[in-house]
Amino acid sequence: VQLQASGGGLVQAGGSLRLSCAASGRSFESYAVGWFRQSPGTDREFVAAISFNGVTTSYTDSVKGRFTVSRDNSRTTGYLQMTDLKPIDSAVYYCAAKFGADSRNRHAYVWWGQGTQVTVSS
Repeated sequence: VQLQASGGGLVQAGGSLRLSCAASGRSFESYAVGWFRQSPGTDREFVAAISFNGVTTSYTDSVKGRFTVSRDNSRTTGYLQMTDLKPIDSAVYYCAAKFGADSRNRHAYVWWGQGTQVTVSS
């Protein structure tokens, strides 16, 4: 499985971005998809995840109510809609995939995209 994250950019505080995670290879509908982010000097942290069928989602507390994770299995693509962005959301965002249940643990994910930079100005 290969993952390609895109959609990052520079946005003012309060603005919105939608990140995409395009997957190639078979059985995308069998994978949970997670989103993580990493700022310089920090560990890669969990942001959101969605189950293989889109039924269950989870979010880190700091993004609840602002971010929405979704997927379109027919397009083999996952999404992270980000609204009301804050400077603290600035980071490189990564998508990742794994078989089985979605997880908040980055070590559980097998496949990773290359990351897309999100910068929020104040």
